[in-house]
Amino acid sequence: MKFIYCNLLMSILFVSCAISSQKKDWIPSHDEFTIESKQVGEKRNINVWTPPEYKTSANPLPVMYMADGGIIDEDFPHIANTLAELIKSKSIPPMILVGIENTQRRRDLTGFTEVEKDKEIAPIVGGSEKFRAFIQEELFPEINKRYRTTNEKSIIGESLSGLFVFETFLLTPDMFDNYIAFDPSLWWNDHSLVKTAKQHLVNFPKTEKRIWFAASSAEDISTFTKEL
Repeated sequence: MKFIYCNLLMSILFVSCAISSQKKDWIPSHDEFTIESKQVGEKRNINVWTPPEYKTSANPLPVMYMADGGIIDEDFPHIANTLAELIKSKSIPPMILVGIENTQRRRDLTGFTEVEKDKEIAPIVGGSEKFRAFIQEELFPEINKRYRTTNEKSIIGESLSGLFVFETFLLTPDMFDNYIAFDPSLWWNDHSLVKTAKQHLVNFPKTEKRIWFAASSAEDISTFTKEL
């Protein structure tokens, strides 16, 4: 299993670099629906991609979730197409991709901060706890109701989404089995997640969890991923 997700991490990272100067990914066939969320107090758009195997088999599939899951100017098409290629080549097993379209990205993906400069990035920050509750209490049941799913769940994110992945891993590790983060914004709140990582890991659950992360050479990113 660890090699499966390592393949996924490296493939998405490599392909992301390769397409940076090319046209955007084509939008694959997918489902769309909305949830009226009590946790975040608004309607949220959800995009779901299923592999061809989902229609040709009665087997349940694991699910990968992503916060930057919109169709336009977000990463859902790229991740869905990458998964499709990896599944087709049998590099990873079939899985379902669930993308959560953003409304106020910087609100939902950031936790509390005492740093005044952090608060300048958006009118409202620090909403990650409510966003996590939305995923766990409202989105998980809806996906399980609409699709054949196993108990295995993963989450993937980049930049502030990567920060959210790490925060979720350390604060509520039982939410997912596999965590994947690209260029996580660990500088948030004076890199408090890095500072408190050992403390959180002391009380970590006994069930097996996996986290993979990759960082660019950007100083504000690489410094803290190396420290972590």
